[in-house]
Amino acid sequence: MKLVLFGATGHIGHAILDEALARGHDVTAIVRDAGRLTQRHDRLHVVVGDISQPAGWLASVKGTDAVIASVSARRNGDNDTIPAAAKTLLDTLPGAGVKRLLWVGGASSLEMAPGVKVIDDPHFPEAWKPEAAAQIRALDVFRTSKADIDWTYISPAALLEDGARTGTYRVGGDRLLTDASGASRISVPDYAIALLDRLDKHDALRQRITVAY
Repeated sequence: MKLVLFGATGHIGHAILDEALARGHDVTAIVRDAGRLTQRHDRLHVVVGDISQPAGWLASVKGTDAVIASVSARRNGDNDTIPAAAKTLLDTLPGAGVKRLLWVGGASSLEMAPGVKVIDDPHFPEAWKPEAAAQIRALDVFRTSKADIDWTYISPAALLEDGARTGTYRVGGDRLLTDASGASRISVPDYAIALLDRLDKHDALRQRITVAY
């Protein structure tokens, strides 16, 4: 498939890039700073652009099978850019003929119990809350959008960390997934596998899902 990836220079985005290339996909990485993407591959094409300015990347997404977005506000400190990016993609991609959008979401909106979200946990780090809240707003953007595109918002487990690529994971819905010991976790490589499996299997359309061990 021909894929466009926003956020390839980030930690999760880089893992998605590696997994996509390993599966034989052609990837166009749209990045703000090409110097931060040192990887080279025959099926990797790098385009300099900002997700907030579609005029700079619109031509690059035309004719692609799917767009994947792994965005963060950690570099610019403006968390409003996260839901804004979701709206920009939903508003722009259908006009470019793109039918599939996969979004790297947050775990903060998952329910630990009925009506109780992960972000409501007293132990949730205060420093993470602004970006977590922005991802919740992004989920609202997806759920209220009337855009003609099959999107999937993919929340990781509560703990998304470096680790082995096992290819093993479970898929859930709006409820936080935990293992037998009560832990909720998944490695970054396995998250990337789960995300790209949704693309290859063409499932979880217009849904938020979560993936964990």
